Amino acid sequence: MSKTPSLLDSSGMLLPLSPTRILVVDDFAPFRAFVLSLFAESTEFKVIGEAADGLEAVHTAEQLMPDLILLDIGLPTLNGIDAARQICQLAPDSKILFLSQESSADVVREALSVGAMGYVVKVDAGDELLAAVQAVRQGKRFVSSGLTGNFSDAAEPPTPDGRQLKAAPRSVASAGNKIPRSREAQFD
Repeated sequence: MSKTPSLLDSSGMLLPLSPTRILVVDDFAPFRAFVLSLFAESTEFKVIGEAADGLEAVHTAEQLMPDLILLDIGLPTLNGIDAARQICQLAPDSKILFLSQESSADVVREALSVGAMGYVVKVDAGDELLAAVQAVRQGKRFVSSGLTGNFSDAAEPPTPDGRQLKAAPRSVASAGNKIPRSREAQFD
C-alpha cells in the first residue's frame, strides 16, 4: 500500500495531496479490470470513471475532468487518437497517457503529437504502468522501454495551462485510416 503524498505548509505541517483522479478508457473489460486492480490499494491514485469507447471517453472526460486519462487507441465509435484531440479541447487540464497494444513508431508519434504525455504498450503495463503514471503526474514524458525509435521529434508535452504548442498532424488516425484492433495483448 502506497503512502499518501504530502507537502509541507508554511509552518512545517505535513499536508496530504489529493489523489490523482484517473479515467480508464479501454473497450476490453478484462484489461480495464487489470488496470483497476493496479490502483485498488493506492492512496495516491483514485479511479473515478471508466469508458469503453472513444465517444464515451470524450463525454466522460468533459463531465469528470480527471487529472489523468489512461486511453487505448483501438476503440470503437471514435479511435483513441481522435478522442484525445477532442479531450484536449474539452478538458485541457487532463493529462493523457496512452495505453495500447499498438507499437508502430508512426502510431506512437501520432499519439504523442496530439498532446499525450506518455505511451505504454499493453504487454509492458504490468512492469511500466505505475512508473508511467508517476512520470506523467510529475509532468514528464514517458514512452515504453520496448518501443523502438526516437520519439524526441514528437510534439512536446502541453504547456502547464494544457495548450499544445504545435498543431497535431492528422496522418495516422485520420478518418480514412483505421487503427488496427486486435486482442493479442497478454497481461498477468
